[in-house]
Amino acid sequence: MPDGTPVELFTLNNGNGTRVAITNYGGAVVSLQTLDRDGVLGDIVLGMDSLAGYLEQTAYLGAIVGRYANRIAKGQFSLDGKTFQLPLNEGPHHLHGGIRGFDKVVWRAEPFTDDRGTGLSLRHTSPDGDEGYPGTLSATVRYQLTEDDELEVEYEAVTDAATPVNLTQHSYFNLAGPDSGDVLGHQLMIRADRFIPVDSGLIPTGTIAPVANTPLDFRSAAAIGARIRDADPQLEYARGYDHSFVLRRGAPGLVHAARVTDSGTGRTLDVSTTEPGLHFYSGNFLDGRPFAHRTGFSLETQHYPDSPNHGEFPSTILRPGERYRSRTVFAFGVLPGGSGLFR
Repeated sequence: MPDGTPVELFTLNNGNGTRVAITNYGGAVVSLQTLDRDGVLGDIVLGMDSLAGYLEQTAYLGAIVGRYANRIAKGQFSLDGKTFQLPLNEGPHHLHGGIRGFDKVVWRAEPFTDDRGTGLSLRHTSPDGDEGYPGTLSATVRYQLTEDDELEVEYEAVTDAATPVNLTQHSYFNLAGPDSGDVLGHQLMIRADRFIPVDSGLIPTGTIAPVANTPLDFRSAAAIGARIRDADPQLEYARGYDHSFVLRRGAPGLVHAARVTDSGTGRTLDVSTTEPGLHFYSGNFLDGRPFAHRTGFSLETQHYPDSPNHGEFPSTILRPGERYRSRTVFAFGVLPGGSGLFR
């Protein structure tokens, strides 16, 4: 780092050839190599070749995002009778933890191995007042690559004062490879009947709407690009997809959230999570520095945007004596026989 702090890169391997490289700068997934239907290993995430690249990019490439993933309107919220002002780093709003969020800090890293695979534990303490947030927050993120070709991400946090917490993983995926062009041909299915409508500033309106009869209906698999240019206000506001979906959920625990396939390589990605929402972003603001428009997509498991200002949304407030816990599993595979069928 410019101040002399050393930054490390760790590689997790399993017996199937799958490899994940993670840096403790921002907890970012730098590369994620999986086999295609022909047994060829290839990278499926957008990543940089050097630390300098990560210091320069502004797209949260592969990073852990916090304290609060997504947007908080006008950077303000009230908690226990007090109003807090956060930095405004996306026009008039606060995005992804602010100017120096969890994506821009060096985490304390410790690799581990157990009977399920290899992993990396990352720890960071965010002091009281950090980016305007109240309370000292101690966060742990645990990555593990299993022998079942799953990358598990587990989050924990504790605080000494009430504070909003909403952590997520912000990898951009391209199952055909970072140099293959856009992801508009990828087939996407999201297990959600409802989504969170936004206004022109991409702030939730406070309503929850059905996806039926809208371009946001991914209950059945459809190409990402099939409706992305439809004349719909939600797509026009976001210049594509940049929306949170309300996942179908019964009892608490891990639920299947989404599935993506690429017919060319046969690669598949399944996402499961304990979170109530999934934010789908189609890379609308990628501008060629360094990755081109829509050459990657994100599936961010999280609570809803701007929840501290919406009492009707599930709470994101963590209090002393409580423990924040969240778990997401990214599972990788290939289509059977290249048939294009979804399981």
